[in-house]
Amino acid sequence: MEFFKAKPTIPFMKQRWLAASISAVIVLFSLISLFWHGLNLGLDFTGGTQAEVTFSQTVDVNQLRTQLVKAGFEQAVVQAYAKTTGSENMYSVRVGLYNDLTQEQLKEKLVAAMPGAQIKSLEYIGPQVGKQLMTNGILAVVLVFIGTMLYIALRFEYRFAISAAIALIHDPVLILGVFSFFHLEFNLIVLTALLTVLGYSLNDTIVVYDRVRENFRKIRKLEPLQIMDLSINQTLSRTIMTSGLTLVVVVALFLYGGQSVHGFALALMIGIIVGTYSSIYVAGSLAIAFGLTRANLIPAQKVVDDRP
Repeated sequence: MEFFKAKPTIPFMKQRWLAASISAVIVLFSLISLFWHGLNLGLDFTGGTQAEVTFSQTVDVNQLRTQLVKAGFEQAVVQAYAKTTGSENMYSVRVGLYNDLTQEQLKEKLVAAMPGAQIKSLEYIGPQVGKQLMTNGILAVVLVFIGTMLYIALRFEYRFAISAAIALIHDPVLILGVFSFFHLEFNLIVLTALLTVLGYSLNDTIVVYDRVRENFRKIRKLEPLQIMDLSINQTLSRTIMTSGLTLVVVVALFLYGGQSVHGFALALMIGIIVGTYSSIYVAGSLAIAFGLTRANLIPAQKVVDDRP
């Protein structure tokens, strides 16, 4: 199945310097925002208080969170548990650290914000747990980069590996820059989206690289820039259909999935667009800039000496 009726011949590589300039500016602004504003870390990383709350009837999670925000619990996170026996409904409510309130005062404030609620338990989550989660998240990203470079270097060529690694750095930096600039909450579910974007972008890059290698071996009359353009155009239908359909699902999730998944869906939306762009203009352009030629991808033929 093809998205285009005729084979596209878009000269992507002619626009590579313009694309590189745009990427450099956006990455620079993202890094400045991260340095200046930092990230608005959620309760997963900063610690807080978790309460198990029950109601006699079903309560809308988004409405419950809105009530908590109006009462001053700006970072409130509400999740519904499965129904218990009878008509009782249980919810997990997480709020920030309130060192100026005693446990009883915090309970009273929570009950006042959620009329009809009964607090079954109230537990303190220390920032040390959040620090460990952040460390594990950074470690996971680092392992992704190392594993990616090793895989691509072994399967393709080291120039491909370096280009793909830079493209993978490019994508999350832009996402983090958006979250930093607009002071959006960064929590574990957004970190999950970030790792998902890395895998998605890498998959798209590998498809392009595989076609580049194939075309270098089949076509001997074209220059590396022409081979890269040809390969990107040949995989463009697949890229548009895959990215487009995935984006439709993520937009629906952003619009109708509720407040708790907004950060996850937003990170994926940005990541799909940026990942598709970087697979073409960052990973592809850098491979050519690093001096990729046909000789790098064609296995050297062994010379057999059959002389007696």
